[in-house]
Amino acid sequence: MIATTNTKPLDDVSLDTNSTSSMNGESFNDSPASSVSSGSIDTNHKSWMDSEIIEPHVGYKKVLVTGGAGFIGSHVAEELLARGDDVVIIDEINDYYDVRIKESNLKQLQDAYPEKGRVTIYRGDICDRDLMEKIFMNENPKWICHMAARAGVRPSIQDPFIYIHSNITATTLLMELSHKYGVENFVFASSSSVYGGSKSAFFSEDEVVDYPVSPYAASKKTCELLAYTYHHLYQLNVTGLRFFTVYGPGGRPDMAPFKFIDRVSRGVEMQQYGDGSSSRDYTYIDDIVDGVIRSIDRQHNYEVFNLGKGEGTSLKKFIGLVQKHVGKKAIIELLPDQPGDVPYTCADVAKAKHMLGYTSLIPFEEGIRRTAEWYKKTYAVDDNEAEIVEQEIIRSPVSKLEIMTVV
Repeated sequence: MIATTNTKPLDDVSLDTNSTSSMNGESFNDSPASSVSSGSIDTNHKSWMDSEIIEPHVGYKKVLVTGGAGFIGSHVAEELLARGDDVVIIDEINDYYDVRIKESNLKQLQDAYPEKGRVTIYRGDICDRDLMEKIFMNENPKWICHMAARAGVRPSIQDPFIYIHSNITATTLLMELSHKYGVENFVFASSSSVYGGSKSAFFSEDEVVDYPVSPYAASKKTCELLAYTYHHLYQLNVTGLRFFTVYGPGGRPDMAPFKFIDRVSRGVEMQQYGDGSSSRDYTYIDDIVDGVIRSIDRQHNYEVFNLGKGEGTSLKKFIGLVQKHVGKKAIIELLPDQPGDVPYTCADVAKAKHMLGYTSLIPFEEGIRRTAEWYKKTYAVDDNEAEIVEQEIIRSPVSKLEIMTVV
């Protein structure tokens, strides 16, 4: 799905090359004892290699998609609808980024599937128990795709309480209602940022990470732990998905790929820390949607999967590709490395490949080309210049942008 609103991107946020904070945890089986690990990884035989391969459920589903107005949620809803499923969306349409983008996503879904019952939209807080009880009673969804969350590492440090509310309380309520109403499968968004305290460069689900470095990361790890608890107590089938920097057309304005393209297009100076050799794993939206759908269709007891591209892209190459496909040179101020920066991070997607059949298909350059093309069509005056339509929104003045290289 492509948001076509001509809203201007935000300027008043610093660039974070990571999509979300991640949470690492064991792949739990039915016994709580199986979650205990010494912290080391046996690279020759990982814990999931002997797991039963679950065959996908086929046939009609009614899926409750929380956060269905957002970037990932709206794309997942679109794919479910395209294959014949019905979708119930709950979203509070908060102003973490421009609400017109979210409203555009919902409108496109409704316009594409106007038939009664195909797309049902509720607006409200998923922590509102009365509202959520009403949705479960009226709609009776048996499949949950929980994509709603309060994102952002730095904002979570400034206001941790909203992350406890939006991430932990909301997820707990959803799982409580899911076991009460007999949900068949519960899939939720975790985050690659839960690996923030890890010393590894190649992140595996078998790695134990018990030291989240932000309230956001802590909230996502908490959700994974609670998810296992609900599986253990009520046999709720639960799958957590650790996303690695998701980007693409219609992407969040606060994410690095959008910001890079926006700033290069507009000629805004950016600050680059280090020599550009640091590397991150960026995942195109179509690949993420494929992984989410595969997880919805497979009723695992309890599993956590990395969903990423499976290979890193250096900051230097990233900027070069943006310049190539935007057609402009970046204005960059080079600065020394920042203390604590991790030089290389990447998702180990072997478990998702083995158990879900997941494989990332979109090369990074192709993803950047598609995103730059979308940006130009959405925000530019014409195809030759990336001039922003100033009448659409008054921008806060920004003279520089930090290109952060931290996890």
